[in-house]
Amino acid sequence: MKRHLISAADLTRDDAVLILDTAEEMARIADRPIKKLPTLRGRTIVNLFFEDSTRTRISFEAAAKRLSADVINFSAKGSSVSKGESLKDTALTLEAMGADAVVIRHGDSGAPHRLATSGWIGGSVVNAGDGTHEHPTQALLDAFTLRRRLVGQEGADLAGKRVTVVGDILHSRVARSDVRLLSTLGAHVTLVAPPTLVPYGVESWPCEVSYDLDAVLDTSDAVMMLRVQRERMNAAFFPTEREYARRYGLDGERMARMPEHAVVMHPGPMNRGMEITAQVADSPRCTAVEQVTNGVSIRMAVMYLLLGGSSPSGPSPSTTQEPGMQHRAGSSEENN
Repeated sequence: MKRHLISAADLTRDDAVLILDTAEEMARIADRPIKKLPTLRGRTIVNLFFEDSTRTRISFEAAAKRLSADVINFSAKGSSVSKGESLKDTALTLEAMGADAVVIRHGDSGAPHRLATSGWIGGSVVNAGDGTHEHPTQALLDAFTLRRRLVGQEGADLAGKRVTVVGDILHSRVARSDVRLLSTLGAHVTLVAPPTLVPYGVESWPCEVSYDLDAVLDTSDAVMMLRVQRERMNAAFFPTEREYARRYGLDGERMARMPEHAVVMHPGPMNRGMEITAQVADSPRCTAVEQVTNGVSIRMAVMYLLLGGSSPSGPSPSTTQEPGMQHRAGSSEENN
């Protein structure tokens, strides 16, 4: 991997495992009385959010601050962007401020890639979600959660695990990133949705597609429920919410048909009573709260590796080389 994280497709299997293993170290730091590391002291990280997001922005902010970085939160609302300032002008302003990394969420697919390849910014660019394209750190935290629950071994991938992703695939950047990353890690991914919410060209994705949730429940190691994104819908994609819940919602009865070890996931926020019932959401099998916690550890790991901090638990062969995941991934083959 280069110095940016724009797409889950940028990550090799070794890149991804290295990030997951580094996140395990970061998670152990979270258990300490003092949860901060000095590794990114003096570095400046900008959260550049053109879309509203509480969960993701706070997660990135907490991760950066735990690494002792200086954090600037930039919201498009109330800024010069709302007065017509372009992405280029905003980027040049951030560059003039000395940003070492920019975490960007944007409503337009491709905006982070444009920022990373334009030459406007000298630092690293991390995609925190762009349009209906990708959300790579969400896929990483999902993989981290799955590995902890289903494998429980550092250095391992998700080979042979069967993950079912259910719901609004069409508008979901999480689904796109999850399919790419989980398949890279060896998992078998099945998408389940109404035909109207399955993207065009999905046959080229590394996954299977089913329109029947009940048919795949008993072979799933994990079932990830996606939120129905009403705010992105400009047409009627299903008859009624009640009909959607009946065919594609996860309730207690359906959860009982899953294997005993299987878990339920949700990237949040949830539409309780639609894609998931309160009984399932509050069940010990649901990892939604764990995913939020794990998100901080994963984002710490990503920024730590991109910006080249020292090892959180002392020097090790995989963390004493030059900054950048490409060098670290090369050494991870010897250490995994």
